[in-house]
Amino acid sequence: MLRSGGGAGWSVPLALLAKGAALGTALAFMMAVIGLSLPEMIILRKVLKVRLVATFAGVVGGGILIVGTLFNRVL
Repeated sequence: MLRSGGGAGWSVPLALLAKGAALGTALAFMMAVIGLSLPEMIILRKVLKVRLVATFAGVVGGGILIVGTLFNRVL
């Protein structure tokens, strides 16, 4: 039976939490790895102009920072 990754993606965030990183920091890291990855930017560049890709990265990056900060403040 084939499985799609299982729990392998959790090893880095769990290690961050075990070393004392805040939950919001680990959450922001997980979101940034997916949302701001180089392969995604390359794919977006094929269909969007550079300025729009930069705007996308800025909005996503800013949103990730806000969510991480809110999680750190609330939890």
